[in-house]
Amino acid sequence: MTNIVINIEHVSKEYQLGVIGYGTLMHDLQSMWARWRGKDDPNQRLDAAHSTGSRRFLALDDVSFHVQAGETLGIIGVNGAGKSTLLKILSRITVPSNGRIIFSGRIASLLEVGTGFHTELTGRENIFLNGAILGMTRREILRKFDQIVDFSGVERFLDTPVKRYSSGMYVRLAFAVAAHLDAEILLVDEVLAVGDTEFQKKCLGRMRDVTKNEGRTVLFVSHNMETINRLCNRIVLLEHGRVQLDTNNVSEAINRYSGTLLRSGELYQWINADKCYHDSLFTPVRICLTDSQHNILTGLIHPDDEVYVVIEGTVEEPDSDLGVGYVLFTENGVALFTTSQLDTMFEKVSCPAAGSVTFTSKLPTHWLHTGTYTLALYVHQYRVRNLIDPNEQTIRITFQVEGVPGHSPYWEQPRQGYLAPVISWTITSPQMNAD
Repeated sequence: MTNIVINIEHVSKEYQLGVIGYGTLMHDLQSMWARWRGKDDPNQRLDAAHSTGSRRFLALDDVSFHVQAGETLGIIGVNGAGKSTLLKILSRITVPSNGRIIFSGRIASLLEVGTGFHTELTGRENIFLNGAILGMTRREILRKFDQIVDFSGVERFLDTPVKRYSSGMYVRLAFAVAAHLDAEILLVDEVLAVGDTEFQKKCLGRMRDVTKNEGRTVLFVSHNMETINRLCNRIVLLEHGRVQLDTNNVSEAINRYSGTLLRSGELYQWINADKCYHDSLFTPVRICLTDSQHNILTGLIHPDDEVYVVIEGTVEEPDSDLGVGYVLFTENGVALFTTSQLDTMFEKVSCPAAGSVTFTSKLPTHWLHTGTYTLALYVHQYRVRNLIDPNEQTIRITFQVEGVPGHSPYWEQPRQGYLAPVISWTITSPQMNAD
């Protein structure tokens, strides 16, 4: 008999778009009384009253699956698929509109690293505060205290207020607390993308220990398909709030997800048409791929083509720490490289003036195999914050490369590896010198 620890049965979550409360108790009571009598809401806005569209949104639509003890289940899907809504229901942050969920065991959630930290308290004090918020007893915190401090690597600054921590130190300490929870079921939402590369590997190792060595069940949400592939043994793919795929074939699920990304993404060009992305440091206006004559590309790219990445935007508050660039992903979500204008201009004055600005760089197409690629915009304020996070895949363009890199006739078969650079070589041989 299988040991099922989570059973999700026909769960739906519906939200009503628009204003829910009107700001005063009197208006809310008037509206409730009118709805109970079947009358028109006297406080309803005119545009809402005359709207012909539906004001209801199904974030989850009849979702059913179960999770067995010891499984590492990856929940994937494009933005708006319902992943975070499902984890919030599982975490009891919100309740489903229909259906039910049956648990067996204690649940811990890592939905947002650092929730509950108080900036005026020291790192030591925040370990106890955050641990209590996450459901740990004082005895558990004391027992795990040394492990938490060692994992975070901030022992030297433990008695310093966290408001003086760097962003990396802050998230390392927060993850260290959450990662040492004693719970049979762990819900994780995009938190393995915290810190630097070394710490991310440490986080991934901790997640493996939780599942393999401690036998706990993990539900993991991420846009990083490389991490999903390395960590999960089962995948649930959500599309428009419904389960489209539930499989132990991780590669199949990732390929299906990549196809969804390609359908939902922009091909060769993205335009901020609805003005939904705005920041005083940098507001993106357009991203596109062009040829050497500044024409926007429309067809397949050959590895020998000269292609440029053009990022246009506006700056309201000039800042020398502004970095604008991109991360290039394979169709399976593997990050090939990250670049920004700070790569070559960090030691110079790289601060664009207020107004319109264009960042241009040459795309290294001669590195790329045949396939489909995603270019995700990356905008950050150096060592402070990410303005646009490429791991969220919110602003991206896709393009396709066709052909064998280089002109060598000796590469009839695809080269092994994610990249296929053409590298110059020299040969030194005694026989060659003698001749």
